[in-house]
Amino acid sequence: MLDRAQAVSSAGEVNLLRASYLSRAGRLEEALAILDAAGTLAGDGQLERGRLHERLGRYPQAWQDFVEGKRKLATEGGGLQYRADAVDKFFAQLAQFFTRENIKLLPRAKPRTDVMQPIFILGFPRSGTTLIEQILCSHSAVQAGGELTFLGELRKLANQLFPGPEPFPENLAQSWTADHRYAATVFRDYYLARAEEYGLVNSGKVFFTDKMPFNEIYLPLLKMAFPQAKIIWMVRHPLDVCVSMLSNNMTHGFNCGFRIEDIAHHLAAVFELVEHYRGQLAPADLALRYESLVEDQSTQTRRLLDYLGLPFEEACLRFHENRRYAPTPSYAQVAEKLNNRSINRHAHYAQALKPFVPRLEPMMTAYGYAWNGHGP
Repeated sequence: MLDRAQAVSSAGEVNLLRASYLSRAGRLEEALAILDAAGTLAGDGQLERGRLHERLGRYPQAWQDFVEGKRKLATEGGGLQYRADAVDKFFAQLAQFFTRENIKLLPRAKPRTDVMQPIFILGFPRSGTTLIEQILCSHSAVQAGGELTFLGELRKLANQLFPGPEPFPENLAQSWTADHRYAATVFRDYYLARAEEYGLVNSGKVFFTDKMPFNEIYLPLLKMAFPQAKIIWMVRHPLDVCVSMLSNNMTHGFNCGFRIEDIAHHLAAVFELVEHYRGQLAPADLALRYESLVEDQSTQTRRLLDYLGLPFEEACLRFHENRRYAPTPSYAQVAEKLNNRSINRHAHYAQALKPFVPRLEPMMTAYGYAWNGHGP
């Protein structure tokens, strides 16, 4: 098929597909030779070459390709930039408004029993959220929803419901009054109507998944629309997340994924906001560590299904046999058996990551992760 495509497609595109195929087949040197022979690479091509260098143990070359590939992707996207100051300002507004006192005044929608219910899989990109979704959708009661934008759209809906001088989230104070408490029901029904467009609410199953990265910044809106929702937090070593985000084409999180300094800043900022939410909301959630799941797949899978009130099914342990294509950079990994190859990946890039450890250290400490400052 690739040979046939060569005649009708650009050489660069087919070379990248061919190299990716050879890489998955374990023919790393052949894949690398194709990319090296191609000359100047586009951003995606340079990331692919970096991942090949990494698998061959050439870590300085891999890091150089990751950094340069992301620079090219930002340029190819029209000069994409991360605005740390704007993110910090927005997150400060969220934390200032969503206090325990204000949250108590927000309305809550009643659960709807006539449709499937969402399972919210929260966590950073590349933290294992696609893995959790693949495990769950291998169960007969769960349908995969993927990365759904609906929760973030509730911010825009709030501005439509409550126009005026106060921006979001301050305009949600209008929902405290008796004649505006319908807002939570509108949020719930809007979300479910959008899900219905995707065929997610009436397929005869019990749950569908929503694993949009960084959905956690809208946790208070989630709790307004679905106060009894099942929420799964996926946790992974923050430095492993940083490396994985840098080495893949990620567009989530206000364009944070194009530079390592922006990745570290955004992960830390989201963590601080989530810690604030957890102190104010006390959500009845389930936290899963990626490393614990890899170490003891059976126990953690049963724990996951118990939280959801679902009976154990053997297919959840054989998630890699699921024929569903996961449309994220993790598609190849979730088609394999669980393995520990990605654990402590950051150790190979210790010196490059060292400047960002102080910003991430509170998160590492809270999640129980260590940093030794040295390579493997």
